[in-house]
Amino acid sequence: MSAKIRFTSAYATGLVLAKVGHPQRDEPLQTSKEVFKIEENDQEALTAIFLKPFKNLSAHRFSHHSSLDQHEMNAYSAAIFAADDGLLEKGCDIAKRLYAKSNHPNIKSGDLCISLIKDIEIDGEMTTGLCILKSESVVPFLSISTRDGDLQLHTEQGINPERIDKGCLVLNHLSQKGYYVLTFDRSGSDSRFWVRDFLGVVPITDSPFLTNKFAGMAVSFLGKEKKSEPKDDDSAPWDDTSAVREAITYFEEKEHFSLQEFEEQVLKTPESKARFAEHRAKVEEETGQRLEESFEISKKDVSKAKKKIGSLMKLDTGVEIRLKPSVLGDPDRVLEHGFDETRKMKFIKVYFNEDLAD
Repeated sequence: MSAKIRFTSAYATGLVLAKVGHPQRDEPLQTSKEVFKIEENDQEALTAIFLKPFKNLSAHRFSHHSSLDQHEMNAYSAAIFAADDGLLEKGCDIAKRLYAKSNHPNIKSGDLCISLIKDIEIDGEMTTGLCILKSESVVPFLSISTRDGDLQLHTEQGINPERIDKGCLVLNHLSQKGYYVLTFDRSGSDSRFWVRDFLGVVPITDSPFLTNKFAGMAVSFLGKEKKSEPKDDDSAPWDDTSAVREAITYFEEKEHFSLQEFEEQVLKTPESKARFAEHRAKVEEETGQRLEESFEISKKDVSKAKKKIGSLMKLDTGVEIRLKPSVLGDPDRVLEHGFDETRKMKFIKVYFNEDLAD
């Protein structure tokens, strides 16, 4: 099971700041000369900004091919957790590591904020966290001030808290296994750089992760499989999702996932089983983690996968009809098919109670 994390009592204590340029463009690295102490009246607002992106993220851990003792980020985190006064030195070391890893031309320079967070609750126990945030863009802000008895408008450049590009929260939990790490990268394209090159983390293969991966693979794989098969002229376009719905039904009805059972009940044919094995191997290579073949199913993550199912019907007359997952289980309940002899064209009649667009 995934850990239960609460930020209710959490508070940030100090910051190490850095401006991380791009070494290939001769942009410098600038780091704090001392820890920036957070004023008490700013503490609540800043803590909320720092921790907001880390809700409902999948867990990772530091990983090294030989030993965690050789993992730089693991060592820096351990040193900071061992003594608060190590935040400045090790925080600057983290900034130097990020700068050294920023060699790819697509990687953007940006502002780095490293904060020590106290009293984060995880599985009922209080612990410390190390928050690392990188913002790669500044935006203009407007402010109104009073001067000489009149109001004036000013523009300033700053970081938008809602658009922080990359982040990591290392929790002082499961230290022997590489800590409990939450991370995100909004750019997507550079996630390999952030997750693997800089942080050096791999997913924790718990029940939510495995459920999400296998259910997601089933939706993606079976959808592509059905689209590649020839269809009868009379078949409805949303029949393409029948195998996908069957896969999701498996996850909804079962408490425990067995790959062998899933293959027999859903994939069925040797050809589909072989192609799914190839699909799974590609996912394992992308994540850098082997996926277990038996695990407890997380019902919450089944619901997430189910929301991804949908069907779009594109007609040659320029009309498109999209069916939501709730309709796909029984499309005939709201749709009626027919053929107009006068026009010599097929038609679809749609039944509804209310136009929700009004």
